[in-house]
This record gives sequence, structure tokens and C-alpha cells, in this order.
Amino acid sequence: MIYPFPCRWPNFSLAAEPPGGRHGHGVKLTEQQWNELDRLRFTTPSADVFRNCLIILMSDSRETIASIAPNVGCSAETVKRVRKLYRMGGVGALQPIKPPGRSSRATPAFLQEMKKAVQANPMTLGYGFSTWSAGRLAAHLAKVTGIRFSDDQMRRLLRQHGFSFHRPKHTLKGKRDAEGAQGGSPKPTKRPANSSFA
Repeated sequence: MIYPFPCRWPNFSLAAEPPGGRHGHGVKLTEQQWNELDRLRFTTPSADVFRNCLIILMSDSRETIASIAPNVGCSAETVKRVRKLYRMGGVGALQPIKPPGRSSRATPAFLQEMKKAVQANPMTLGYGFSTWSAGRLAAHLAKVTGIRFSDDQMRRLLRQHGFSFHRPKHTLKGKRDAEGAQGGSPKPTKRPANSSFA
């Protein structure tokens, strides 16, 4: 969508918006306010802030609510709301307020236990395995802290705190060493190149 470029009408006095805001020009800006809004409009990465600045600038440029709304692609109610926000709080009020998210169930005590467990061998904690999986770690932490996370949530938490999962490399090295110590089967040897079988 191409937005119209509002232009400043020099020495033009705007009347206050009449009740209901259907026909009047809603905002009168000083040159400093105009420049501040124009600067914010061209520097903000937010499409909402750009639109809000444009609404106020157009309100000062002989535009009515009925003509502003379709030009910026919003409802007349949005135009009224943005004008009201600007009158009450200035440029700062044009920034959308991000609602606070839900607080994490991962308390500082939980995170401390998680870090302690990840850096320990599970066998030292009484388990019969030597590597953590996301599910095993989640079950251990649920037992210790009473807070249960899914495997995906556990992986996400670990990544956020600098840990990552790697697929373990299974070898028979330990098994061969144990067999050698017990006098098990001998290690295969390489046959000579010129030998033949009978």
C-alpha cells in the first residue's frame, strides 16, 4: 500500500475535533512536534508506529477521520484511538504496548539444579546410564524440584543456557578392554600376504 505523504500547511490554524470526530481536524502540531513525528515515522521498524505517526501528521494536514482511515488502511475507530493516545501521551504513546508474557516455570532454583545435573555423570546420581537425554533429565529434575517440562521444553531451556545435546558415540572399546583383561578371545591379527589356505 502506498501511503500519502502529508504536507505541512504553513500558518494554518486547525480547530479542535468536534464531539464524535466525524468532520473536524483533530490535532494541531507545532513545527517541533511535526518534525519529531516525521523523524519517528522514517526511523521506526514498526509498521504500527509508522501508521500511528501518519495518522497524526495527516490529522494536522486538513484531513478528516473519514479520509484518513481508508488512506492508511485502518478503521475510523483506530484513527480516533490514535488521536486520543497522542493527545494524552505525545509521541511516546504511539508506540504499541507489548503485553507481558506468562512468567516462566523455570525458577532460579530449577535452573541451578538443571545446570548441576547436566554437568554431573548420571551414574553418580544413582542412575544406570551414563548420558543424559532430554527425557531423562526432565524426569530427574521433576523428581528433584517438582517442576516437570516436556522433552522439547527441556531442550529449549538447555539451549537458552548454553547447553546442547549431541548424539552419543557408542563404541565397543570398553567391552574389548574388559574381554582382554579377562583373557577373552584374542584380537584378530593380519595374515601374511603370501600365505595360502589348505
